[in-house]
Amino acid sequence: MTGEVLGNGKVRVAMLLPLSATGNAGQIGLHIKNAATLALREFQNADIQIMIKDDRGTAEGARAAASEAIAQGAELILGPLFAQSVAAAASVAKPAGVPIVAFSTDTSAASNGVYLLSFLPQSDVDRIIQFATARGKRAFAALLPMNGYGTVVEAALHKAVADRGGRIIAIERYQLDRFDMQAKAQTVAAIANAGQIDSIFMPDAGDAAPFLAQILSTEGVRTDKFAFLGSGQWNADERITGESNLNGAWFPAPDNAGFESFSSRYRAQFGTAPFRPASLGYDAASLAAGLTSRFGDQRFSPQTLTNSAGFLGVDGAFRLLPNGTNQRGLAIYQIDRGKAQIVEPAPTNFGS
Repeated sequence: MTGEVLGNGKVRVAMLLPLSATGNAGQIGLHIKNAATLALREFQNADIQIMIKDDRGTAEGARAAASEAIAQGAELILGPLFAQSVAAAASVAKPAGVPIVAFSTDTSAASNGVYLLSFLPQSDVDRIIQFATARGKRAFAALLPMNGYGTVVEAALHKAVADRGGRIIAIERYQLDRFDMQAKAQTVAAIANAGQIDSIFMPDAGDAAPFLAQILSTEGVRTDKFAFLGSGQWNADERITGESNLNGAWFPAPDNAGFESFSSRYRAQFGTAPFRPASLGYDAASLAAGLTSRFGDQRFSPQTLTNSAGFLGVDGAFRLLPNGTNQRGLAIYQIDRGKAQIVEPAPTNFGS
């Protein structure tokens, strides 16, 4: 299982990736590894070496990779990518006192000592509700998919709206077929036309939000009278920005300027555009290198990793929380005739 080593510093860090997994997973793993390579090339005199371990995209592979990395002196584990792999690696790393900074978006994998660097649905919900309520929106309906993502988002929505003094009037969960989606959208439209809500949250990606917006528009519910709210899944999706019925809708996402700069450097180095999760590999490697240079023996302590001031990465400000989740500084975009324009910039720090 021993694989490639990036860098030649004294501090050993491991990165667990599904390099030999079939399909898209293996390619994502490769792009994350390439991004870590780029980070070490750009971080002058980084005193770390990153031991690349192939976890094969399985829990068993992640457990074995973590065990080997710890036996080889890894002080920090970056990755894995999948929630079940994170849990398996943690079963080895936590008893050994080795922290993990993982790439999964499933917060069930997070805990004290197992931190998620990824973009979490909870951050999207909190940011868009914060923005909407600041714009005077108080009464919300939601159209959410009947899947795990929808369940996580629903829980986050209840908390975010309650924290800001708003009310949830209706939540409709739809199966992923057009007949059910149409029926649920019509239910929300009836509530909207009765004057009970001022905002509709529909965070699903791809073809879902445009279809829901078309149904709502047919029923007379449009963005000139109601706030349509999305999620980071809308980011850089031409199906979303190109849907005329979503013109004026708001959604949260990182400031894309940072990723565009990273993407340009990645392309120059590797000859292809990076997959979107590649920025996590760059930020993870940069974080490990930066903490090593600044914090000595406390480089990967819980206090250092969860520094309340946070850190700056490709996608802006972020901080790891003691419970293993994170917070990110997200911008708010508005769809404007086929393009997404920033209407509120991302915060650059976590001050009040």
